[in-house]
Amino acid sequence: MTVIIRGRVWKYGDNINTDIISPGQFMSLPIEKQAEHAMSAIDPKFSKKVKPGDILVAGNNFGSGSSRETAQMVLKHLQVGAIVACSFARIFYRNSINVGLPVVEMEDTSVIKEGEELEIDLLAGRIINHTQTSEYKGTKLPEHLIEMVELGGLEPYLAKRLAGDNL
Repeated sequence: MTVIIRGRVWKYGDNINTDIISPGQFMSLPIEKQAEHAMSAIDPKFSKKVKPGDILVAGNNFGSGSSRETAQMVLKHLQVGAIVACSFARIFYRNSINVGLPVVEMEDTSVIKEGEELEIDLLAGRIINHTQTSEYKGTKLPEHLIEMVELGGLEPYLAKRLAGDNL
């Protein structure tokens, strides 16, 4: 089971809503085209800058707004490794797990700066900042949710479970 995610930080503030993450005017496009516009309202070059495994770090209430899954899907398409925030909108949090995108809550993300290198242990809830040589406490993901993320989300997880494979 993969429980370690390591990547470079992209830092954002409070109340980043789903319209910012995945602008509504592009929802009729295929997901790969929608992803080109991810975060464009506050970071127009985000989709060009972010690399596979990179980690989004934000403040409070990340993912508020609508319950559409395109917000999580564009971030997953861009291969964002995980999102760390002080708090998440509950629907966004669950939809992230459902599409296989790890999310971790951390009490105070202000200590993390853009461009730093983080390592997240999902099972232990440990966040290591390799740039500052610091360690922070985050929320732990239960093993079954880590397995769901590893398999790519709820649908493949249920398919495996219904096929009788041991989870």
